[in-house]
Amino acid sequence: MRLTTFTDYAVKILLYLAAHPARPSTLAEIADTYAIPRSRIAKVAVELEREGYVTNVRGRGGGLSLARPTAEINMGRLIRHTEGCIDLVGCSTCVARRVCRLTSPLDEAVAAFFAVLDRHSLDDVLNRDGARRLFDGLPLHAPAAV
Repeated sequence: MRLTTFTDYAVKILLYLAAHPARPSTLAEIADTYAIPRSRIAKVAVELEREGYVTNVRGRGGGLSLARPTAEINMGRLIRHTEGCIDLVGCSTCVARRVCRLTSPLDEAVAAFFAVLDRHSLDDVLNRDGARRLFDGLPLHAPAAV
């Protein structure tokens, strides 16, 4: 099983914001830090804002911040939202789905995957001691002066 790049970017944005809680972070600095196109970061950020994971303050000194504490951001819920329906091998469109016995074990495997993620928050996956060091040496850009 492989998660989508949308989910990957969502987690990266949240980790970055959690590691920089003192100030809002711009889309440009997040995109540059991860070497991800700004347009992709913007698309993911809009969805994260819409779902209440981040807040976005526009204008000078603005940027993205976490909308709630890291302990309240459940990884299972986040990944369910960003991934949508997970159909590992396309069972929903398979002509043999009525007689195949693989569907049930695959559904069980996905449920187990999410059961583990449901036990963890962003706070759990954030390495407190290493969070800031994770970004040391990477370009951090201050908001451009207007």
